[in-house]
Amino acid sequence: MTRSIGFPHALALLAFVLLTGCATATPYQPYRPELTSGIHGGFSEQQLAPDRFLVRFHGNEFTSRDRVEGYLLYRAAELTLQNGYNWFLIADRRTEHDVQTYVRPDPSYRPWYGPEYGYWSPYWRFYRRGVGWGSWYPGYGDPFWADRVDISTVESFEAVAEILLRTGPPASSEMRVFDARRVLADLGPTIRRPGAGY
Repeated sequence: MTRSIGFPHALALLAFVLLTGCATATPYQPYRPELTSGIHGGFSEQQLAPDRFLVRFHGNEFTSRDRVEGYLLYRAAELTLQNGYNWFLIADRRTEHDVQTYVRPDPSYRPWYGPEYGYWSPYWRFYRRGVGWGSWYPGYGDPFWADRVDISTVESFEAVAEILLRTGPPASSEMRVFDARRVLADLGPTIRRPGAGY
């Protein structure tokens, strides 16, 4: 016996899929600008010399700083091996932090008739013991309702590093030196690629 799901359940499932698909951290992928389809962000590189690259990883607003920096390190290791080297040195690095704050009026009260008909808004009367009758009108800046705002802060990170590619035994005393195969082995299990479930 097959069982079909009803329209409300199918609609709820569709809404869940759409909402969870929209709120996803940037996977490990080549860079995609915000205007393309899919999840924006990703890695990019620029070759400065045969053994020198500028590597970037841009995360979206759902990608943590740790993940952005880890993906940058992973991409640096991949570039090292793809170019015939076995270790790399980070000559320079930085992580840029972009913060945007949005302030919106309270979404709970939006009259359909527009601001030009403000006198046509709801009006409530109430009684307070010892004070008497009072009124509440949301159009006159009552802090109970009209002055409330929804404030949201959105932050994103972009990590940038200039790397030098090298062969031979790594200089183990240098803190900025990374064995490419070891980085891939250590970070590989944490890498999330496009299409892989989160």
